[in-house]
Amino acid sequence: MKLGIPARLFLAVLAACALVVVANGLMARFLFERTFMGYLNDQGVARMHEVLPRLATGYREHGSWDFVRGDLDAWRAIMHANPAPNAPPGTRPVADQTGAVPRFALFDAHGVRVMGNPEARPDAVRLPVNVDGRTVGWLAMIPFQQAIASGDVRFYQAQVRGWWTNGLISVLVAAVLAWLLSRALLSRVGGMAGAIHRLASGDYAVRIPSNDRDELGQLAHDVNRLADTLEHTERNRRRFMADISHELRTPLAVLRAELEAIQDGIRPMTPATLAPLQGEVQQLGKLIDDLYELSVTQVGEVSYQFAPLDLDELAQSVAAGMRGRFADAGLVLQTLPAVAPTRVRGDERRLLQLLANLLENALRYTDRGGQVVMRVLGGEGGVQLVIEDSAPGVSGEGRARLFERFYRVESSRNRASGGSGLGLAICQNIVTAHGGTIHAEASALGGLRIVARLPEAP
Repeated sequence: MKLGIPARLFLAVLAACALVVVANGLMARFLFERTFMGYLNDQGVARMHEVLPRLATGYREHGSWDFVRGDLDAWRAIMHANPAPNAPPGTRPVADQTGAVPRFALFDAHGVRVMGNPEARPDAVRLPVNVDGRTVGWLAMIPFQQAIASGDVRFYQAQVRGWWTNGLISVLVAAVLAWLLSRALLSRVGGMAGAIHRLASGDYAVRIPSNDRDELGQLAHDVNRLADTLEHTERNRRRFMADISHELRTPLAVLRAELEAIQDGIRPMTPATLAPLQGEVQQLGKLIDDLYELSVTQVGEVSYQFAPLDLDELAQSVAAGMRGRFADAGLVLQTLPAVAPTRVRGDERRLLQLLANLLENALRYTDRGGQVVMRVLGGEGGVQLVIEDSAPGVSGEGRARLFERFYRVESSRNRASGGSGLGLAICQNIVTAHGGTIHAEASALGGLRIVARLPEAP
């Protein structure tokens, strides 16, 4: 059975706390036995060194250990330490307070116990009692570890019970906290999983509440941004399909009606009757070409070959090639030379397409006898391409929608002028791919003013 993230998180926190408790218990026991008990044993050894001179003096005076053998009072008198000179009255040495003396035992030179703790063994901690250069006995001390193991171990057992009780309480507290944390995470992750599942099923209107500033809140924010993008893309896709259907329906309807008339004998098959059909086929071809250009100029959909370019030189080159067409249409094309550097980093083929589309748009939708002015301006804010024409103009609402696919101004800038409604959308894609912006505004000449801003080349 596979465990979910909350269950694994709960078990991980619980296991970590249990390991910490066990490690703390083992470390506490180690420190108690090695450090604290070692300190007590060191105090006992220091006390032994204080007792050794009195034992040696007593042996020298009596010639044997008989003076202390079986005599508890004599033994206590020898074990009793002289108080320190500056110690307060009634003060006992640390060794006496920790029970060192009761762990002492005296052995003669042959290892036979004379007096003291009967649990002492010759292999315990011991120091020799020397009299006139010879060893006459041994003062032994039972280590504190053996004393509590063989005697009263209530204190040690209480400490052990306290350690494990504290550890058990800690594990239980950790389990409760881990359970609460896992439930909170499960609630948030479950909500996100449900929203993402609905998003994957096509419900792009779903959103995740993201009031928190942690990683899950950031994830929810990113999912919401993804949902916004998908919803916008789906809306554009549906509108795009509807626009394509609408644009294709008109020329196909004309072609069908003309062909049916020829088939039924209503209209004869002559060059005059075939000319409208040829025009509609050309219109379809132009629409298909524009759709292709729109798709390949989308940001990220085409490999742009960026290089440093002079935008004013490109503009002058395109204007020179189209000046004859403007003259044939009764229009004046004026190009103003740049007075500041106009270097940009861009794709030459796409920038030429941008210039040609903008000039073509002005050529188609400017009344005969008018004028078109193009200039390129350099500056710290980037390089600006400005193309403005004379009447007719475009309303404010129309200018805001000029760069939408298939949008045309109904009054004069319409299908009758031969456009597919995709030229400015292609221009916007090219400018966006170059990291720039493009917008339309009213022109002082009475028509439209289009401004494209591109970043200056480093």
